[in-house]
Amino acid sequence: MNCRTLLEPCRRCGLLGLLLLAGLLAVPPAQAAEAAAKLRVLILSGANNHKWQETTPAIKAALEETGRFSVDVEAQVASLKPAALAPYAVILSDFNALEMDPSVQVWDAAMRKAVIEHLAKGHGLVIVHAGSSVFFDWPEFQKLACGSWQKGTSHGAIHVDRVAFTAEKSPITAGLAPFWIRDEFWQNIGLAGGAKALAAVTPPHAATADAAKDPILFTCEVGAARGFAIFLGHDALTMQNTAWRTLLQRGTEWAATNQVTLPPAQDWPATQADAERMAK
Repeated sequence: MNCRTLLEPCRRCGLLGLLLLAGLLAVPPAQAAEAAAKLRVLILSGANNHKWQETTPAIKAALEETGRFSVDVEAQVASLKPAALAPYAVILSDFNALEMDPSVQVWDAAMRKAVIEHLAKGHGLVIVHAGSSVFFDWPEFQKLACGSWQKGTSHGAIHVDRVAFTAEKSPITAGLAPFWIRDEFWQNIGLAGGAKALAAVTPPHAATADAAKDPILFTCEVGAARGFAIFLGHDALTMQNTAWRTLLQRGTEWAATNQVTLPPAQDWPATQADAERMAK
């Protein structure tokens, strides 16, 4: 028996192994295209004066349930480096430093510069509830955050109330009806110049139906950078509300692409009873 005869079975096995490996590694074109089309979102988390251990997973789940987003969570925000931002179409803040050691510097000047430069490439910043109550000494961040808790901002007890959309035109709210939600409603939010209010709630202290309403949903644009802020979302119970989830999803898509393709939820909280049911 010559050497060629001895080696032939090994060659066949090797070829078969390579074919099997190629089959395992190959991704169907449709699946590969779907993965490539997903918008990558980085959630800043790990510190907040709210229960981020519950809200961050709820935010992640709300985005991922659409199939439109791929979501990562950064719980060590202070250690984030500029190079880490590159893959992300959206930076979403469920983070603030209100209960952190004030001696800890979250981001230095180089990191702050990198964030603004990244957003200026046409990417988005999304703020959830108290996610802008940080970086008060950073005007560029605050302008894209649309607003934040400032001196004079307040809120009453958590309750169920009705939210209606303003006359401001936006693809985020186009076609959506007013809704009810159980939440903590902020009043007198410190707004950035140029912030556009998309929705407002009549506060419980309002004596009449046409009394001044408190806006709680905003967009803002600085050059090619887009900011979306939803100041609803005090806790994970609130985040079960399908209107809240729709607004987060559509607002995040707009922040990433300047367009909205995601439909509203079919189970829309059109009544107070709907909102109470969703908060159980």
